[in-house]
Formats: sequence, structure tokens, C-alpha cells
Amino acid sequence: MKERIVTIRNKAGIHCRPSSMILSTIQQKYPLHTILIDKDGEEIELNSILNLISLGLACNEQAKLIVSGPDEDKAVDEIGDRDEAEEIIAECIKNYNELFANKELR
Repeated sequence: MKERIVTIRNKAGIHCRPSSMILSTIQQKYPLHTILIDKDGEEIELNSILNLISLGLACNEQAKLIVSGPDEDKAVDEIGDRDEAEEIIAECIKNYNELFANKELR
């Protein structure tokens, strides 16, 4: 079993889209693993979007990711990094949109 403290980086917290991305990664790459998240002593299995959303994880909150299975080292890192990567992508899109919002189309 591997554990990691994760900090939620998405400014809107964990809502439908990040939950979907996290669950998709789990289902596609780690179906033989048991993956739990613990927030303030409330531990749930990450097997549905509703389970993850029900924790109400907001930006800058921390939770413990708990993974057990055949490739738990890789799984805990990839799933733990998923929210941070999404925030980086969202920031790039925002910057791109701001750059082109100020240019006139000819």
C-alpha cells in the first residue's frame, strides 16, 4: 500500500470534469488496484464520480491518496499528479484565449 498527500490545485476544486479525468485514469490504467481517498478521516473508494465529488474538495485543500495493487508506486504518482496537470492545462488555455482576445480578426 502506498500513500500520498495531495493538494487540490484546480481553482474550482474537484467537480465533474476533474473527477471524470481521475476516474478515467483509474479505470483505464489501474483496474486491479484499490484506490481510496481520505479527507478529514472520511475514507472513500474512488470508484465513482459521485464518491469523489461528495468529499467537496476545494482549492488548496489536502487529502490522503491511498493505493494498493500491483503497480501502486506508478498509480499513486499518476493519480496524485492528475489534478495539478489539469490546472496547468487550464492556465495555458486561459493565456491563449487572452492573447487572441485582444487581436482583431481580418
